[in-house]
Amino acid sequence: MPVLINFKICDNASECNGAAICHTHAISWDEKNKTLVIDNSKCISCGKCVPTCMVDAIKVAKTQTKFEKIKKEFDKDKRKISDLFVDRYGAQALHRAFIINEAKFDIEVEKYPRLVVAELFNDQSIVCLYCSIPIKDLFPKMDIKYRKVAISDNFLLDKFGVKTLPALVFFNDGKFLGKVEGAFPPEKQSELSSLISKILKKK
Repeated sequence: MPVLINFKICDNASECNGAAICHTHAISWDEKNKTLVIDNSKCISCGKCVPTCMVDAIKVAKTQTKFEKIKKEFDKDKRKISDLFVDRYGAQALHRAFIINEAKFDIEVEKYPRLVVAELFNDQSIVCLYCSIPIKDLFPKMDIKYRKVAISDNFLLDKFGVKTLPALVFFNDGKFLGKVEGAFPPEKQSELSSLISKILKKK
């Protein structure tokens, strides 16, 4: 019984990458019932399916103890598929309204008359949705403008001394307050929130 799928966060689609890469068909699509199915009698515990899942919903347990541990983690998981549709720091933008290009950074961010935070990213820096933190959780009940900026050259990175993407840069009425660099997984949300709080105190 080595393979488990966390269906709480799995979109349960026929295009599953885990099923596509599994040459023994331990994970497959049941067309009749419209669901992914697992046949662990076919699994050889190669683990190739695990990294293909963009939301980290597939796990392979090579021992009974590991299996029970993963199952318990899945059972306790309070996330749901709708969480995929929440914009997050460190993940591709879901709503086009959040995205601006570098040419608009000056007007939309640097010259904005109130508090604004911009996320600088490139395609290589974007991590999966479930390895990122919802924006609404980072700025709860806060009057702050949020934008994502796709970086195509080093101009903005050099200007603000950013060495690691994704990164957050903060401004208030044209004043640069500070920055936070790098991706933060959900378990480090408190650390990220603490860094943000220190920056916002400068406004």
